[in-house]
Amino acid sequence: MANSNLKAKAVSGLIWKFAERWSAQIVSFVVSIILARMLMPAQYGEVAMILVFINIADVFVSDGFSTALIQKKDADKTDFSTMFYCSLAISILLYGILFACAPLIAGFYNNQNLIWLLRIFSLKLPIAAINSIQHAYVSRHMLFKKFFFSTIIGTITSGAVGIAMAYFGCGTWALIAQYLVNSVMDTAILFITIEWRPTRDFSKTSAKRLLSYGWKITLGSLLNSVYNECRSLVIGKKYTSDDLAYYNKGKQFPTLFTTNVNSAIGSVTFPLISDYSDDPPMMKKIARQSMQLTSYVTFPLMLGLMAVSKPLIIILLTEKWLIAVWFLRIACIGEMLQPINTVNLQMVKASGRSDMFLKMELIKKLTGVGMVLIAMHFGVKAIAISDICAVIFANLVNAVPNKKLVGYGCLEQLKDLLPNMLCAGVMCAAAFSVGLLGLNVYFTIILQVLVGAAVYLLLSVIFKIKSFYTLIDLIKEKLSRPKEEEA
Repeated sequence: MANSNLKAKAVSGLIWKFAERWSAQIVSFVVSIILARMLMPAQYGEVAMILVFINIADVFVSDGFSTALIQKKDADKTDFSTMFYCSLAISILLYGILFACAPLIAGFYNNQNLIWLLRIFSLKLPIAAINSIQHAYVSRHMLFKKFFFSTIIGTITSGAVGIAMAYFGCGTWALIAQYLVNSVMDTAILFITIEWRPTRDFSKTSAKRLLSYGWKITLGSLLNSVYNECRSLVIGKKYTSDDLAYYNKGKQFPTLFTTNVNSAIGSVTFPLISDYSDDPPMMKKIARQSMQLTSYVTFPLMLGLMAVSKPLIIILLTEKWLIAVWFLRIACIGEMLQPINTVNLQMVKASGRSDMFLKMELIKKLTGVGMVLIAMHFGVKAIAISDICAVIFANLVNAVPNKKLVGYGCLEQLKDLLPNMLCAGVMCAAAFSVGLLGLNVYFTIILQVLVGAAVYLLLSVIFKIKSFYTLIDLIKEKLSRPKEEEA
């Protein structure tokens, strides 16, 4: 009975979370295409420059607090309110710091336009402080349907605002407005649709207990954020805003996919695994199935995107963005492995080993920063390649502890992933070959997608790929459940 309930919760959560992320991704994808046609690469580069600091600051008000609330099995309203006030206080402090430091940051990039762009964009932090506790409540109670409506409304509204402002010549401000409106709408809709509200309850004991776990997660996430943003920081400082725009736009396409998959898998598996933190075999079972299903979806998406990258950029963004094709292909390789990292990290965090999580992050990020410092002397392409090397190294570091924690080590993981990887590789080769025929770009990309999908599905059936049949069973079970309930 317990296994049946677990499976039902996992299936329902995954379906709603995937629906939320993919529907939002489709809307965001369309909006990004329209904006990329209306705006210039340099304007995207300016936003990328200040996003470095926004994203780093956001870690302090989001990751550690929400993760601590989800990990604690008996988190009550006092715990949620306590973390809310802690998060909000830190966000206001960070906003003040960024407001005051805006001229220094603009001077660092030698671009005075960034001063007020950063000061206005930083308003995202107090909004994120509220939103992070809302997300923790939804995840803790597995209410992923709530995410669907808040995300969709926020994405559509912010997209419309961004496009309208770009049309009226607002330039970089159109992108800033899009980000802020999205955050405001997401938070407002969740405020309406969920029961949780902050109360006057504040417990020093609760704060101390939750922060003793959360600060290590926050520091680990901070290292991860600083590391992820250090490439943009180096490119923006050492090279040009155009170079940074091409690099970021190349990463944007594969990241849109993997971020959605990561968000769905992480949001569902972490609370589930946390519920079985004292049952390693069950933790392994959940993680193993998550990893197999994730790789079955992610591998062909990334390698397929790599195969169709050139006609895709030409059709969607026009030839002014062609330089981004090379960065897109490189990013696909690294992003393909990111969801595997996510599942491994969920096992470590759910085990309550935030100390181990922090040590792992230190090892990975210090090594990664060293790679960037070496690569920066050899050009933007070398910096992009260093990202792949760092992701491969990170996968090894993340997988090693889980051999001891849950009995799911590197070799067993590789064995589970290899069939999906080989099928996706053959699919990529077939789709890429179609692109060498020199056909019209529209006909080329349609034929590449059809050939790639046919080859991947055919190989899944021929070699009886377990993930394929598991996915089919999960979908059938979800579709049949309403009929059973009605009967």
